[in-house]
Amino acid sequence: MALAHNIPVSYEEYSNLRENTEDILEYIDGIVYMSPSPSTKHQRISGRLNARLIIFLEGKVCEVFQAPYDIELKRDGIEGKKLVIPDLSIVCDKNGIMDNRFVGVPEMVIEILSPSNQGHDLVTKFNLYMKYGVKEYWIVNPMKDAVTIYTLNQDGLYEQADIKVSKGIIESVFLEGFKVDLEYLFS
Repeated sequence: MALAHNIPVSYEEYSNLRENTEDILEYIDGIVYMSPSPSTKHQRISGRLNARLIIFLEGKVCEVFQAPYDIELKRDGIEGKKLVIPDLSIVCDKNGIMDNRFVGVPEMVIEILSPSNQGHDLVTKFNLYMKYGVKEYWIVNPMKDAVTIYTLNQDGLYEQADIKVSKGIIESVFLEGFKVDLEYLFS
């Protein structure tokens, strides 16, 4: 994960940067982060998860959004501007859906690691999603064919709910009944 700017910028400056580039840029409290172009394996994993989620969520309240789709994290009592672009976001509060973004807190987020963005997803976004109250956070590691699921406990902290490597079925806690076979996911 590269910093597009190593000095804090205003949200307006960030918006101007986005208008003049095709790069995926995130904004967290004045710092602009640039995401790398996804690999072929990354795109396959994202597409497979997205397809499964679309089918699973058909007729339900929640909806899945695939990157690039802006999530402006907003929660009472937390200040600062945070605009992230998760690989997949599951949103159940339709009131936060705008024409070009979601404003609020998704119930579930899935991030697929790239070699250059691991720290951003494993530390920065992990803590950000936990702070804002994202109920379930999946970290998919295509380099190790692994999926780790974290869920919020009663104290608002993430606990590891499941981890699978290479084989087996990974199952969501929040989306009861949603399961994915890792051999299919990483094939």
